[in-house]
Amino acid sequence: MPLALFAKPFATGQITIDAAPDEAYRLISDPPAMALLGEEIVRVRWLDRAAVPAVGARFRGYNRNGPRRWATDCRITDADPGRRFAYDVATPFRLPISRWEYDIVPDGDGCVVTETNWLRAPLWFLPFAVLITGVLNRPGANTEHIAVTLRRLKDRLEEGVSRSG
Repeated sequence: MPLALFAKPFATGQITIDAAPDEAYRLISDPPAMALLGEEIVRVRWLDRAAVPAVGARFRGYNRNGPRRWATDCRITDADPGRRFAYDVATPFRLPISRWEYDIVPDGDGCVVTETNWLRAPLWFLPFAVLITGVLNRPGANTEHIAVTLRRLKDRLEEGVSRSG
């Protein structure tokens, strides 16, 4: 597989939210709160005494797919309030897996959030990833999971917002 494959996003999605960019960022940059909105991730805990979303901070994600369970270690790479939150994902033994990025752009009184995922795993690891997660079509699964997460994000941020029309 050529290196160019890793330069292209693996999965992406976008949604318009009736919330200020800073408000969206506060939720997006809170990994334990975002775990409640995700599809595979069920819980997050900060590592190395980290407690806030800052570049270099690490957290562990606990994931599930049916009876399968696995953990990943994440390191925040971008923490630009109101604009971008991103992190790299690795196995607990530090093998790169992926990158997740949330870009937030103002849109009137609200914002547009784009969630993007890139593959970073070495090719030899991909069959093991299928065995661990039980997911044969990871790009398709991640695209579906992104859509679900973004919809839940929108619903959570727009709770209690009165709308006319």
